Amino acid sequence: MERKYFTITGLNHYYGQEFLERDMKVKLTKEPDNDYDKEAIKVEMEGLGVVGYVANSPYTVQGESMSAGRLYEKMDDTAIGTVLYILPRGVICYLD
Repeated sequence: MERKYFTITGLNHYYGQEFLERDMKVKLTKEPDNDYDKEAIKVEMEGLGVVGYVANSPYTVQGESMSAGRLYEKMDDTAIGTVLYILPRGVICYLD
């Protein structure tokens, strides 16, 4: 099966990204009641809660990542992802 990549963005609004490491697990949860984006997918970590959101703009999606809009229909209401790369403008992960 082909991996589905996504970018976590907005990390600076929560805890930053300095604590993130490769292979860490994150939980994705659809947020259809989000006032700003009906395809919003929040990204959470155990013990912290929300750490960011899946990027949904061509300005924030990095590399071969899917936008939240493209990923939204390819996942259930929740999913687990794994951190792959930590970049200056976002964190690249893939769906497990």
